[in-house]
Amino acid sequence: MLIDGHLDLAMNAVDGRDLTLPLDTLRAHDPVPGQTATVSFPELRAAGVRVCFGTLFALPHSAASPAGYTGPQGARAQALAQLDVYHRWQDQGHVHLLPDAAAVAAHLGDPDAPLGVVLLMEGADPIRDASDLPFWVQRGVRVIGPAWGRTRYAGGTAAPGPLTPAGHDLVTAMRDLGVTLDASHLDDAAFWDAAQIGPKLIATHANSRAFVPGNRHLTDDMVRTIAQADGVIGLVLLNRFLHPLPEGSLERVPLATLAAHAAHYASLVGWNRVALGTDLDGGFGAEKTPAGINRYRDVPQVLGALPEAARPGIAAGNWARWLTTHL
Repeated sequence: MLIDGHLDLAMNAVDGRDLTLPLDTLRAHDPVPGQTATVSFPELRAAGVRVCFGTLFALPHSAASPAGYTGPQGARAQALAQLDVYHRWQDQGHVHLLPDAAAVAAHLGDPDAPLGVVLLMEGADPIRDASDLPFWVQRGVRVIGPAWGRTRYAGGTAAPGPLTPAGHDLVTAMRDLGVTLDASHLDDAAFWDAAQIGPKLIATHANSRAFVPGNRHLTDDMVRTIAQADGVIGLVLLNRFLHPLPEGSLERVPLATLAAHAAHYASLVGWNRVALGTDLDGGFGAEKTPAGINRYRDVPQVLGALPEAARPGIAAGNWARWLTTHL
């Protein structure tokens, strides 16, 4: 059994991928150029994935993404379109949306259930302001990462900065409503601002800055702070997040490098804080995954590079414990 802390399922559907297809069929007609797909619902089932954190990801405007949002309404429209995708999938029996700890526990007890999905908003720009948070909670969002790059709420990846005043209000509202904060993309200053406010805290997909420089990755002190909040950290299967490589590199990094990130985290906070957050098909394809990971059903090979005693927890047990305690 596997639990994955981060999959951009609806984003891929909006991009035209039919995740209900067997992976080989999807690949034969893949509408996303230059990124060989690794994820589909049959593929996840073949790999043993029972639950994942499924994102609502609004893509901001940039030179590379001219159709991205330029303001809150555009971000909101993207997130609502993806939310509709998850509900359509649920209506069709492909997924089961999991709103709380009891639902997760019941789902894990049913081996015949479809893929369980916990809704995660990656980048908070779809939220108008803190008073809008209940709208998203009522629709099932249980985890929010305030930033991706820079947002109205926080500095993020390659965009240094603290929480903005609106970010302070949002994180405070998250704390008060029991919504978990995903620290994966927060800049250092924003991370420490958020940690001081005191929401529930995890990192769904973040590797160690001890091996790869840059504010996309966690410092040792950040790791310890997440652990002190009883949080869990998911490991990302992107080559340049495992070893310092230029963006666009197709070098295949060995699984031993991923194992080194996991062992470093364990040396700081214990193996019970380490999990999977693969981010597969999260804007990259099989060309940029570690050696031997050419499709999702290869993910269990990751476990073979890890200490035997730690494997059940990293595969599913650590996320299962967190979800059934804190969601």
